[in-house]
Amino acid sequence: MRQTVTETQNTETVERNYRKTARGYVVSDKMDKTVVVEVEEQVKHAKYGKVIRRSKKVKAHDENNEVHVGDLVRIMETRPLSATKHYRVVEVIEKAK
Repeated sequence: MRQTVTETQNTETVERNYRKTARGYVVSDKMDKTVVVEVEEQVKHAKYGKVIRRSKKVKAHDENNEVHVGDLVRIMETRPLSATKHYRVVEVIEKAK
């Protein structure tokens, strides 16, 4: 009976929860397996309606150290990997020139 329960659990697809994704430019790659990505968002001012650009720098995990400064990357939220690192690099959209 116990074997059938484990077999059915292995065949089911595990659905992940919603995770934030963002894209931004790498501004630093001096740390081992970590890059700093500047993520820019555009928000509309609540009262005046002007579109404002806001940017935030986040640390992202780069397992193979394959991302360099100037690359455009897509990052995804993940479990906390350190005190300040909560994202991981999913893909390199465009390499730096």
